Amino acid sequence: MIVNKFFRNFGTFFACSMNIHSNTFKTLRADYPDFIFEAYQWDIQSDGLHISFDFHIPTLTHFEPTLFLPQRPFYAFDRLSTEQMDTLVAHIGLIELISYWKSTCSPNIHIKPIALDKAAIQWWKKLYFNGLGEFFYTNNIKTTVDEFMNIRADGKPFSKFVLSLSDEVIIPVGGGKDSVVTLELLRDVALKPLPMIVNPRGASLNCAKIAGFKETEVIEVRRTLDKRLLALNAQGLLNGHTPFSALLAFVTLLCAAITGKKHIALSNESSANEATDPVTGVNHQYSKSVEFEIDFRNYVHTYINEDIDYFSFLRPLNELTIAKYFASFSAYHDVFRSCNVGSKDDMWCCHCAKCLFAYIILSPFIPPRSLQAIFGENLLNNSSLQPEFEQLTGLRAVKPFECVGTVNEVCNALNLYIQRFNDNDSCLVQYFKTKPLYTLSPIDLTTEFSEHHCLSSQFLNYHHHE
Repeated sequence: MIVNKFFRNFGTFFACSMNIHSNTFKTLRADYPDFIFEAYQWDIQSDGLHISFDFHIPTLTHFEPTLFLPQRPFYAFDRLSTEQMDTLVAHIGLIELISYWKSTCSPNIHIKPIALDKAAIQWWKKLYFNGLGEFFYTNNIKTTVDEFMNIRADGKPFSKFVLSLSDEVIIPVGGGKDSVVTLELLRDVALKPLPMIVNPRGASLNCAKIAGFKETEVIEVRRTLDKRLLALNAQGLLNGHTPFSALLAFVTLLCAAITGKKHIALSNESSANEATDPVTGVNHQYSKSVEFEIDFRNYVHTYINEDIDYFSFLRPLNELTIAKYFASFSAYHDVFRSCNVGSKDDMWCCHCAKCLFAYIILSPFIPPRSLQAIFGENLLNNSSLQPEFEQLTGLRAVKPFECVGTVNEVCNALNLYIQRFNDNDSCLVQYFKTKPLYTLSPIDLTTEFSEHHCLSSQFLNYHHHE
């Protein structure tokens, strides 16, 4: 049961303001100093793998989120010992807990199920801190990586283990253009790609279907948030962005282990490395950045398993190059979706920065009429999107807190679009032409190929770059 001690004292404050300041952060930490990862459970049943976690904030509540992997014929749970399953599931719990910890930002975390050495604890603190960078930023919380939490992990020790894996690849599919490009570039090579979808929706299922996969040929992961967290959020406790891609990373380890596949090919591009706010360095896409990717690979190879190869296949490419590839895969144009606002209804909302970015980045490569048919309207002629347009093009200091490309890529896409399709009428194009960002001789950035990546020579060859 949720205890209303905090709300009795500070409910009026929350009712008066949605901007939660650092004094609220301090008050919550004083009232709820401890967050406990009590336990995890996993159970292999006839319908699949059931996983649950128990997180506890004393005097406030327990949280019991779950994961469920419906049975598939290609799962081989018996390839893993109980100890190996424990290690993989416990690590999912370590990243899952941050979604619940953020409600009170308790200064002390006690991890009971698993033991971590000092280096591992520092690794987790870095991930939590940087992964919550946007959360701290938007809630006006001033803290440091040394001060924001103490971690005690004195549970069961675990050991790195060896797996026998095939030279095949898992590809997480989210329903957007990026994972489609990875699917298309890898599906015809001798790697037997296996799509993986967390909480399937129309766009992700349809993209996998068009790529040639039946629903039973896809790894499905159903993640359920504890409704008690949603209730706390509704009542005013701290809320904000968490590093979902880091959770995805640890879930993919489990999926690789139970399917016996060596490679995990993400679809994070070089553009994800650019900070959302260049002054503070806060990056909405931190857990999609190459920094996290390298850290994650090092952690896994040090503590869990050296056989699994986690990397982003699209890391050498920028958003423009990916958009150019995607434009040629017309079978997906009617089903892909990148809009978070409209995700539940499987639609483009056409009122958010993510929709506008997707429209702009595709605009040089898909004719205007076809692009308007995809989105339902010409977003470059929507004056209400001018604030988002200014953020995307760098006319405002901070980019949208969304998974969008770099300022340079957006401006380059607009210049290429204007050059190729001679649009002089759309209101946002007219506005752009009044700025120094506009040029009559744009450079085509699709020839760029970053060397800052984790791809082996095997996967580099699949890019066919010059």
